[in-house]
Parts: sequence; C-alpha cells; structure tokens
Amino acid sequence: MSPATLLWLVTGCLMLQPLSTDLYLATLPGMAADFGVGAGAVQHTLSLFVIGFGTAQLISGPLSDRYGRKPVMIGGLTLYLASSVACAFAPSLPLLVAARFSQAIGCCTGVVVARAVIRDAYAPAEGARMLAKVSSLLSIAPILGPILGGYLQIAYGWRAAFVALALAGLTVWIAALHRMRESNAQPDPEALRPGRLGRSYLEVARSPAFWAYALPGTLSYASIFAFISGTPFVLIRVLGVPTQHYGYYFACGVLGYLGGTLLCRRMISRIGMQRTLESGTLVGLAGGLGFFAMALGGLANPIMVIVAQFVVMIAHGINFPCAQAGSLAPFPEKAGAAAGLFGFISMLGAFFTGMWVGSSHDGTVIPLASISATVAIGLFASARILARHGHGTRH
Repeated sequence: MSPATLLWLVTGCLMLQPLSTDLYLATLPGMAADFGVGAGAVQHTLSLFVIGFGTAQLISGPLSDRYGRKPVMIGGLTLYLASSVACAFAPSLPLLVAARFSQAIGCCTGVVVARAVIRDAYAPAEGARMLAKVSSLLSIAPILGPILGGYLQIAYGWRAAFVALALAGLTVWIAALHRMRESNAQPDPEALRPGRLGRSYLEVARSPAFWAYALPGTLSYASIFAFISGTPFVLIRVLGVPTQHYGYYFACGVLGYLGGTLLCRRMISRIGMQRTLESGTLVGLAGGLGFFAMALGGLANPIMVIVAQFVVMIAHGINFPCAQAGSLAPFPEKAGAAAGLFGFISMLGAFFTGMWVGSSHDGTVIPLASISATVAIGLFASARILARHGHGTRH
C-alpha cells in the first residue's frame, strides 16, 4: 500500500472505536428513559462494549499473525456492520447490550489489525509519528460524533445513532476490501496453537519494556474514559446542558486531543518517545488535580468540566501514540499478540473506570473529579517509575 492509502485505511479502522463509544453518548439519558431504567443500566451498553473490545483483541491479534492482516480485517468489519444493524433494531436493553458486545468484537479486530499493519510497515519511532498523524485525523470522530448523536437523538431517537455507525462500518469495509494489501509477509502457522499462543503472551507480558508503555497507555485511556462515561449525566442531568448541545461541549473538550496529537509528532522528533510520554503525563496530572480542586472549590459548571476534559485530552493525545508504538516495538515477530495484549489491558482499565464512574454517580460533579485526579496520579507515577528502571525506549 502507498503511505497515503495506509494512512487513510488505518485512520478509518481506528476511527470506528471513538465513533462507537462517543456518537451515542448524548442518547444515553434518552435511552434510559425509553427502557425505563437508571443511568447504571444503560451504561452497560458502554462497559460491555469495552469488555468485548478488550477481550477479543487477545484472539484477533494472533489471528492476523496466523492468517494475515487482510482476511482477519475483512471478517472483523463484517461482524461490526452486522452487529450495528442489530443494535439499531434491538427490542430490549439486554439484546442491545448483547449486540454491543458483538459489535465490539468486530470493531476491535479492525483496530488491532491496523496497529499491527503499522508495526509491519514502520520502525518504532516512525510508527509513533504515523500513529500521531492518524490520531490527528481520527479526532474528527469524537469531535463531530457526539454533535451528530445529539441531533439524531432529538430528531429520530437513540436507534438512529446505530444506523449511523452501520454506515460508517460499511464505508471502511468497502475501503478495506478494495484497497488493502497484505502486510504480513511471513504468517506464522503456529500462532494460534494454545501452547504457542500462551508462550507469546507470556513473553510479551514478562517484558518490562512492554509495561513501560502499556501501563501508562492504559491509565491514559482510563483518564479520558472517565469523561466519556461520566459527562453525559454530569452535563445533561446535573448541570442542565440541553441534549442537543451536549455534543458541542464534548467536542470542545476533544479539541484538546487533536492539539495533543499535533504536539506529539513534534515532540517525538525532538526529545524521543519516553520524554514525550513523561511530558504528556505531567499535563494529565495538571488536568486531573485541577479538575478536583475546582470541584471542591464549588466551581461546578459546564465550562469547568470541559476545560478539565480539554487538558486531559491534550495529555492523552501526547501519551497514546507513544504508548501504542512503544509497547509493540520489542516484538516485530509478535506484533499482533503485542497489539492484542496492549488493547486488552487498555480496555480492561477503561471498563473498571467506567464502572467506577457509574457506581459513584451521586448527582454532583465530585465523584467524576475525584476519579479523574486519582487516575492522573497513577498515570504520572507509572511513566516515571518504569522509566527509572531503564525500561523506557528513548529513540
């Protein structure tokens, strides 16, 4: 594939993830009213998506090591498309949750294979720059997705959001079918054997170099997932933001992510991946602690929430491209397995963060702010403790 084709194909695959979690956020309160359940119940459509996304990566990564990137990519996108249609027509909340779980499996396959393709094509530092470029482009999804979702909710109800996701999946499926070229030059016929698979994951999991990036990456994703899962109820129900305006508020926060990815590309070239990651976690710490301090000070208003989200998103835009590329760097022959384990750990962190946010909701901003601060402290510490032991990649 040409660099331009690779860029847009990887962007399309990775864009499905934020679209799948962000586009329907404004519909959650309406969905809860439609099914006659509380906030915690409808948040299962988000948390089970995260669990499905994370768990399936343990298989889809090695599948692409065994059978090649393209056939596994096409299979995953087909499942995503079918499951999105099932979500749109789900007659009950349990069936919707089940369809979301299936949708997550298809979505994660596209994301894992896209990450593995980047590792196939580029050296670690160049791969990080490519992922930062991809991240800049895919920031369109979390910026425009919630805005579109809010208007779809007002005009047609929550089911329209899943119709939009089906159309997005169909677009990427067509592009992959016609434009993708196989990048796995040496498929491993033993990659799916239980013993071999276990050894591959054990080798990755035992590597301090993997955790030097995977743990900060997981906590960075958890830091933004707190806002993804918490702001629909905090902004709409606690602070009184109209449903159709929620997407604009959320989009303002996500603009920070776009800025962070642009900074990441410049910083990697000048100071290397590890120092870039450490700088990003410092920004995240400022955002998390600042949010908590403002909440304790009684500054509970929509602008305060979005400013905090903006800063945390800047940090994530700096952190995550480094974490993705750095965690895969030591494993050129096991890129699929390393990508799968990285994704699983990231989604596991997001799942527990989402459950934490949902269970702690008390009608105020304080729980969300305290969770944001706690995750920020862990993120800041993890990037330095592991690097101090000489496990960070400084190129």
